[in-house]
Amino acid sequence: MYEQFCELTERPFDLTPNPKYLFLTPSHREALSNLEYGLSAGIGVTVLVGDAGTGKTTLIRAALDSSTRARTTAVYLNNPTLTRAEFMEFLAREFDLGVEFAASKTRLLERLEAVLRRSHAEGAVTALIVDEAQSLPHELLEEIRLLANIETPTTKLLPIVLAGQPELADRLNHPSLRQLKQRVGLRCALKPLTVNETGQYITARVAVAGGKAASLFTREAVMLIHARSKGIPRTISVICHNSLIGAFALNRRPVTADIVREVCRDFDFDLPDEMLPAVSPEGFRVVPIDPSLRVDAQQQSAADNNSPRAVLRRLLSRV
Repeated sequence: MYEQFCELTERPFDLTPNPKYLFLTPSHREALSNLEYGLSAGIGVTVLVGDAGTGKTTLIRAALDSSTRARTTAVYLNNPTLTRAEFMEFLAREFDLGVEFAASKTRLLERLEAVLRRSHAEGAVTALIVDEAQSLPHELLEEIRLLANIETPTTKLLPIVLAGQPELADRLNHPSLRQLKQRVGLRCALKPLTVNETGQYITARVAVAGGKAASLFTREAVMLIHARSKGIPRTISVICHNSLIGAFALNRRPVTADIVREVCRDFDFDLPDEMLPAVSPEGFRVVPIDPSLRVDAQQQSAADNNSPRAVLRRLLSRV
C-alpha cells in the first residue's frame, strides 16, 4: 500500500519471522550462537526464554537456516498443547516412523532411537524444536525428558530446543521437573531493545526493504515508538507499519510523533505522559503535554476526523 510512497521495495515491518530481517542485539547474538552450537554439538536441551514478540521464532529459523545447519533435520512443534497420545502421533509422523508406532510408546521410542542412531552414523543431526514451550502440559515435559535420554556415550542423539516466554523458566524451577532442568545444557534469554537499539532496528529493517529510515521517521517519532513499545520488536513493527500507513494516508513524510501517537492510541499502546522518557541518550528532550493544551471533546472529535486513520478510511472508501 505505502511502498511506492515511502520509496521501498517491500514492506519492512511485516510480522512474519523472516530471517533476512533478523536484527542482532548482543543478547540476540548470544542466543543465536547458543542455538547453533546446541544443535550441532548435540547438547541435550537448549532453553531460549524471552517475552512475547522479542524474536524467538525468527532466531530459531535463522539458526536452522545457517550454513552450519546443512546436515540438520529439525522437527518443529509450534502448538504444544497436545495430549500424550497426540504428541506420540506427532513424533511418529514427523520423524517418518510409521503411524503404526504411534499406538505404542515403547515401540515408538525403540524405532525412534534406531532412526536417530542411523542418522548419527551418517553424520547428520536430527533435532526437536518446541516453540511456545511454556504451554507444554506437564506430562509432555516429562516425555521430552525421556527423549533427551536417547544418547551415545559421547553425544545426545536428539538435541532439543525449548523456546518460550518467561513462564517457561518458572516451570523448569518446579521441583517435579528438576530432572528435566538438570538436562539443560545451554540457556539464553532475549531482552527488550534499548532506545538506541530501537533506532538501529528500524534503520536496519528499512534498509533491507531498500529505503532510508532517516527520511521516514523523525527522531521524536523513534523515541516515542520505543517508549510505547517498551522495546518489544514485534510491537515496534506494528507501530512502524501502521505509522507508515498513516503517513501515506496524510501524504506526509517523514512520520512524526503525532502520527505515532495516533497509532498508539488506536492500538491501546498509550502510556501516561509522566512515564515517557524525559531525555534520550543523545540529549533530545521529550516534553510531556501541558494539560492546559488538551482539547475538549468537541475539538477532539474534529481532530479525530482528520486523523491518519480517518483520512485513510475515506481514501479507501473511494476505491
